Formats: sequence, structure tokens, C-alpha cells
Amino acid sequence: MSDTRSPAQIEADIISRRAQLAVVLDEIGVRVHPKTMIGDAKAKVASTVDRTAGRAFVAVNRSVSDVKAQFVAEDGSPRLERVIPAALVVVGAVALLTLSSGSSGSSRSSRSSRRSSWRKGR
Repeated sequence: MSDTRSPAQIEADIISRRAQLAVVLDEIGVRVHPKTMIGDAKAKVASTVDRTAGRAFVAVNRSVSDVKAQFVAEDGSPRLERVIPAALVVVGAVALLTLSSGSSGSSRSSRSSRRSSWRKGR
């Protein structure tokens, strides 16, 4: 296998190959640079979060639609046979929470008054 190229052609090929190699090395340097790697990682995480958030939105939207279907008829009118018992449960839960927080608040105030009277007696 003989090379019939002239020394000038060989030198031109070497210069061309060096230029191509320099471009490849520059590209590798950019790809492995820490800022580039961090940017790629951030983009991948953002993509994953967006995809997960999209799936969560679809699931929540479906759940809300299912719950709404339980309380609203297809024509848009409320299903009173389901709305009234649910409203009563909510009112009862709020009343229990209000009563339980009210009783714990009064015991706190009585404790603090006992502490202050104890300190005055010292």
C-alpha cells in the first residue's frame, strides 16, 4: 500500500485532522465541565418534577371530578340526599374542634394564673 500523496498534501491532512481533533476536544471539555454537568442535572430534575407534577395534577383533577360527581347530578343540580349528610358531618367536626380547642385554652390560662400566683408568693 503505497502513499502517492505529496508531502504538501500529507501536511494539509495533518493540519485538517488537528483542527478536527481540537473541535472534538473542545466539545468534550464543554460536556465534562462542572457547570455544564450541573446544568444538565438541573434540567433533568426539572423535567422529572414537571412530569411528576403533571401526573399529580391529572390524578387530583380526576379525584375532584369523582367527588363532584357524588354531590352534583349530571344536569348540574345538587344531590341533596348526599349534600345534607356531608354538610352535617362537616359542621359536627368543626363544632368538636371548636369545643376541644376552647377547653384546652381555658386550662392553659388557669395554669398560667397558678404559676404567676406561685411566683408572687415566693
